Amino acid sequence: MKRYERRDFLRTGIGAAVGAGSLGFLGSLPRLSAEDLQPGKGFVNFRPEIEPLVRLLEETSRERLLEEVAQRIQAGTTYRELLAAVMLAGVRNIQPRPVGFKFHAVLVVNSAHLASLNAPDEDRWLPLFWALDQFKSSQATDRREGDWTMPAVDEKALPPARKAATAFREAMDGWDEARADVSIAALARTAGAQQIFDLMCRYGARDYRDIGHKAIFVANSWRTLQTIGWQHAEPVLRSLAYALLMHRGGNPAGREARADLPGRRNLKRLNELKPGWNGGKLDPLATRAMLVGLRSADWDQAPAMAVALVNAGASPQSIWDACFAHAAELMMRRPGILSLHACTTTNALRYAFDHCGIEDTRKFLLLQNVAFLTMFRDDATDGVRIDELEPLEAGENPVGDVFADLESDRMAAARRTLGYLQGGGDPRSFIAAAQRLIYLKGRDSHDYKFSSAVLEDHGHVSPGIRDRFLAASVFWLKGSTLDDSPLVARTRAAMG
Repeated sequence: MKRYERRDFLRTGIGAAVGAGSLGFLGSLPRLSAEDLQPGKGFVNFRPEIEPLVRLLEETSRERLLEEVAQRIQAGTTYRELLAAVMLAGVRNIQPRPVGFKFHAVLVVNSAHLASLNAPDEDRWLPLFWALDQFKSSQATDRREGDWTMPAVDEKALPPARKAATAFREAMDGWDEARADVSIAALARTAGAQQIFDLMCRYGARDYRDIGHKAIFVANSWRTLQTIGWQHAEPVLRSLAYALLMHRGGNPAGREARADLPGRRNLKRLNELKPGWNGGKLDPLATRAMLVGLRSADWDQAPAMAVALVNAGASPQSIWDACFAHAAELMMRRPGILSLHACTTTNALRYAFDHCGIEDTRKFLLLQNVAFLTMFRDDATDGVRIDELEPLEAGENPVGDVFADLESDRMAAARRTLGYLQGGGDPRSFIAAAQRLIYLKGRDSHDYKFSSAVLEDHGHVSPGIRDRFLAASVFWLKGSTLDDSPLVARTRAAMG
């Protein structure tokens, strides 16, 4: 997704609608270009002084942290160092169970980074400052709930490098926390990043516990490590393995819990996909059939339908289009946490599908996404259908009008957005306005998670359904009539 240029943002009048210029207080910080935020040669070997920076985040009060960090930035601390520090502080100080709630301080780091990537240069610090404040809030919650801290690795129990991958798979299959911890630590020290990611993709998608947060943590931790450097992988991966083993009740390996049933059935279903399964054609009729199936089929029937459509010649993209459309449709029908996570889980599983190197795991990710959507669907089976949404005519300032009226009538805003896009409007204008409003108005980690996921996924959806997918996003975006978040005022004060 290309960044929308600031001069175009101001010229089209969108800037006035979303408060352009109200982030001018960030001007005292060094400007960040898109290149500054990208992985590059030389950055993987962080300075040994990263530990003091992490401790600064851990030990400074929430009331003083923004001022302290601003001083460090002005003295030379880089964006990547600060991104690494907030990620490491999170995994060391916040228990990843349940995989959500206070742990969003870790889950949202990549979302904040994506928001920074898509921002104009002068705005790029604000999402990271938000992530810092979110860490302090979650750290306080963790302390009230028992003050969990990641323990040291049991060095004596580490398996040898040649046995680490097997030990890890056996531990995860048996839901053995102690063995999984030392096995992933050994893998982090000796195995390649792609090998570890491939393993995590499978286990992140195997069960429906924590409404998709396990898959989200896999994708977001991998993406963050790609930016901050693999030398920080061990504590992040230990936190991830511990999170993926989250369950309640007896050992899941010895019982038939509903959360595990789709994964067990879909593992057996992988061989039903014919050779060449990934080489079919984009088929709108298959997408339509899959979308209809997602509205009524259960967790077992829907993946069987996906297999049949792919075997008949439809590409996996045809199935993904239906998944994205149905997740967006659920958000329109019943805006809330479950529907939101249908969208962000689809984003995470699609990312894993695109980057995993094991064919059977890629099949598994596709089928699990289909199954999970039927479980997210719950009682939102009736209501608006995304493929039947009627557009409304756009006005003279179409994008500005959408966000000005969004809080009063979200369905009308969705229809106006569709009218704008189908009338030849530039989706980059809409995306730029939506993202900036998150910086100004967003108050919750889900605001960042949802907006970063949906605005990224716009590029993953086929043209035939792309406009409707983006129009549906207004059901969790922010309108321009809302007050700025308290963090904006706090950051203004920190900048002096």
